[in-house]
Amino acid sequence: MANITLHDNPVTTVGNLPDVGSNVKDFNLVNVELKPKSNQDYAGKKMIFNIFPSIDTGVCQAAARKFNEEAAKLDNTIVLNVSKDLPFALNRFCAAEGLDNVESLSDYRGTFGDDYGVKIADSPMEGLLSRAVIVADADGKVLYTEQVPEIAQEPNYEAALNALK
Repeated sequence: MANITLHDNPVTTVGNLPDVGSNVKDFNLVNVELKPKSNQDYAGKKMIFNIFPSIDTGVCQAAARKFNEEAAKLDNTIVLNVSKDLPFALNRFCAAEGLDNVESLSDYRGTFGDDYGVKIADSPMEGLLSRAVIVADADGKVLYTEQVPEIAQEPNYEAALNALK
């Protein structure tokens, strides 16, 4: 499990991020149209997983905006915003912000958080997903991971994007 913080208070996750060099695990999430999405839907594409606790927080919103901006510059790459938020909340924010270069997916009825080791195991945020980034190549091989050490901190965008070069 990962040891992270929320405003300097200790928080743990149920596991650890996938190892660099491993293949992304199968996942089943729900898009903003309430349709199931799995890793097979993105076969042949590079993927950036922007994982966060809730789109209704400022840091999560900033990360979604930044990855949306950067995604427009990437070839054959999809940015997946993943959280436990309901699809309606994800859609509301992305539509209001004009975020059309990312795809938002909900784990509200899935096991992504457990399978990828990012479900928060304790603290007032128990059950939500931690802030993390996973980058995979077009074959689904993990190139980069970041478990952001402080939930209230933005991820290292530059390192994530450089992993695709």
